[in-house]
Amino acid sequence: MPSTHDLMRNVPILPLSVEEDSWLERLKSDWQVLADLASADLILWLPTVDDRFVAGAMCRPATSMTVHIDDVIGLYASAPRSVLLRQAMEREEIVSDMAVQWSGLYSVQRFCVPVMCKGRCIALMTVERNISAPVGQGDDQMWMQSAADILCQMIADGDYPAQETPSRSGHGVPRVVDGPILIDSEGVVLEITPNANSAMRRLGIHHPLEGRSLIEEITKVIRNESQIEESLAVVVMGRANWQVNVEAGGNTISIRAIPLLVDHRRRGAVLLSRDVTEQHRHEQQLMTKDATIREIHHRVKNNLQTVSALLRLQERRSDSDDVQDALREAGRRVESIAAVHEALSHNVDEVVDFDEVSQRILTMAVKVATVGHEIGVEISGKFGEISADQAAALATVLAELVSNSVEHGYPKRPGTIWVTAHREGDDLEIKVEDAGEGVELANLKRGLGTRIVQVMVRGELQGNIEWAPREGGGTVATLRMRPERTRAAVR
Repeated sequence: MPSTHDLMRNVPILPLSVEEDSWLERLKSDWQVLADLASADLILWLPTVDDRFVAGAMCRPATSMTVHIDDVIGLYASAPRSVLLRQAMEREEIVSDMAVQWSGLYSVQRFCVPVMCKGRCIALMTVERNISAPVGQGDDQMWMQSAADILCQMIADGDYPAQETPSRSGHGVPRVVDGPILIDSEGVVLEITPNANSAMRRLGIHHPLEGRSLIEEITKVIRNESQIEESLAVVVMGRANWQVNVEAGGNTISIRAIPLLVDHRRRGAVLLSRDVTEQHRHEQQLMTKDATIREIHHRVKNNLQTVSALLRLQERRSDSDDVQDALREAGRRVESIAAVHEALSHNVDEVVDFDEVSQRILTMAVKVATVGHEIGVEISGKFGEISADQAAALATVLAELVSNSVEHGYPKRPGTIWVTAHREGDDLEIKVEDAGEGVELANLKRGLGTRIVQVMVRGELQGNIEWAPREGGGTVATLRMRPERTRAAVR
């Protein structure tokens, strides 16, 4: 949700401190609950330096017809509305518009709530109810609107939003339409909606709950469950603005508490309940799959390292220099792929932050290819995130390019290899340069390593590569590719 400052960047509103702006953001993140309880539109009005009021945010109810079909954010309050807003701001108390207003074919009842923060009125909120619109069941609607009135008074008293109020975005968050329950200060159920009754039956509570302690009834059905959240009693007793999941009988009910304060003292709470069994089961399955995928990558890494160790063992047992070189090269290629799988074993998104693994892969390639003298490798720029499939191929390609630079550029003397990555949008360009002796490009392209590079670049990486003499001596290889869109990027 955009911040108040972002939305009102070009509007001359009265300045707000960081704490006051955070207060408004918490209010906006949670006021859908208030709009649904009140069955009313909510509009947040900000005072301006020229003594006017501008609409900074609005929220429509999901439990009734809206009053404002068009968006009002950025509009200034009319003269009659400004009178109501100014009265509430000066008195620092809720002010009602005694006259019923008519908007087209329906009537509107309106009152204004000062938004208080640390004893200062920082904004105003109008609660505008379409009294001619059909609403939910009569008795439930009456107590929910009474609870909404208490919340409005808490805003005027500076008691709401609560400091611990978390962001309410995301799937599975309990809403008013899912099933509210009204409890008193001792946790006894005063009112419960049909949807909330259904949620409690999912837990195994089949008898009427009015007049009973909810925490006692829930404790009876979950006493044999292996996991019980520590915050359960705090939430179900309505003592804090928290949320908890209750599991029993294979079902999961999410419960969120909204304490109701009168004269700064807790008088009860509204509990919002929602059956999240299917969502919880789906999340558990995803977690299991993610853990399985990470374990597979871990085992693949271990197996590849075992293969590399066997190749090194066979290399030491061979008397042929050519065989030793071939086994050493094969071991290096296996180690490059193992490094990618190690990175994937710590990631659930099947992507690799290639900047984290590039240093290890390239340093290892230089070390394996160098005999009797020291070669340094310098990496600059950003590779970014690479999909799992492309990361393994890119690791092999870069290792081959660096190995070629060592073998052909610095066969008998020390030097430096520069690897530069430049990513812009969906394009990635990588240069591998050395200031060595240089090599005939025709001879270079006949080598096994070069053929491996060309096949992988055209195939897995779907890019192109070219070699050219470097200005001042040496060789530069330029790889251009378009990384696949990863899940992280899509989000």
